[in-house]
This record gives sequence, C-alpha cells and structure tokens, in this order.
Amino acid sequence: MKRKVILVTDGDTVAQRAVQRAVRNIGGRCISRSGGNPTPMSGREIVELIKTAKHDPVVVMLDDKGSPNTAEGECALYEIANHPDVEILGVVAVASNTPGVEGVKVDFSISCDGKIVKGSVDKEGLPQKGKILYGDTVDIINKCKVPLVIGIGDIGKMEGKDDCEIGAPIVTKAMEEILIRSGYFNGVKKEARGKSKNS
Repeated sequence: MKRKVILVTDGDTVAQRAVQRAVRNIGGRCISRSGGNPTPMSGREIVELIKTAKHDPVVVMLDDKGSPNTAEGECALYEIANHPDVEILGVVAVASNTPGVEGVKVDFSISCDGKIVKGSVDKEGLPQKGKILYGDTVDIINKCKVPLVIGIGDIGKMEGKDDCEIGAPIVTKAMEEILIRSGYFNGVKKEARGKSKNS
C-alpha cells in the first residue's frame, strides 16, 4: 500500500508550528523532522520516516530557504513525489517574495481570509491575477506528477490570520480541501466512511 502524503513547501519555525497544528486538526500525521529552513533531510530519508507513520495522511514540509535555485527542499520534494511507495494527494504551494523563480500553476488558492480563489495568492495571502504562484520551493512541482496544487500565503503568518494560536485556519483549510478532493478525510476514504455508517 502506498502511503498517502500531502507536501507543504514551507518549513521555517513559524510554519512548522502552524503545520503541526493543522495536521492535528485534520487527524493526520506530521513528519516534524522534515521541518527546517532549509530542509535538513534528503527525500529518501523522509520517505523512510513516512513509512513509519502510524496512519495516513502524512504531511511533509519542504523548504529552500529563499533560494531561487533547485536547493534542498525542491530536491527532496522531487524524490518524494517520484518514490514508488508514496502517493501524493496534493501540494500546498507557499508564496514568497523570492525573485527569479519560474513559479507553479495552481488549481486554486486559499486567501488570507480563508476563501477559495480561482487564481494564485501572494505572500500575504492576497489574491493575484493569473494562476501562477511564485515561491522559493515551488518550481520543481512542474516536473512532478501531482493531482492537486493549492496556493497559499506565508504559513503561520499572513498578519496573524494563520497563527497557530488561533488554530492555523488557512493552512488547515488547504489540507482539508486536498483531503476532500482526494476522497480522504481523517485517513479514511469518504466512501468507506459512508458504508460504515450504513452498516
């Protein structure tokens, strides 16, 4: 069985706290050791930790520490996304002010007000024209087969609107949308939950 994974392209200290809170909110498991600025582990090492997680979905953080080049976070993201033992449910693509990046086309974004918007957002979570989101750890997503890319502002920040002290609501919503669209929530397929209720 492939492990069901959500990738998040942020990993600094503030983002780690918000992601960990959001993962608790959705009933998932977080690979806390994947957090760091930049990502402190290789993709292969992270996959081994994913395999030991008690249940799905498993959330992993990746971060290039502001580098416009393909650095630690993107290299690890590519390895994880292309590993045969992993199924990526979706990617939470985080916007930044990093210049010189290609950006990634998002399916939609979650604004700083918690609303679903058709295009991308900036670092503050404000809606932008077009669907290209610019961030330091997102270019490599263009080379990976992932079913869903959701844009988001700076995790745990956005002028306090995603603070972990209020439940990290913006990144939580992004993860919930991935689970809803993939047919999973709290690690259980929606169809399976429906059948169990009727049995």
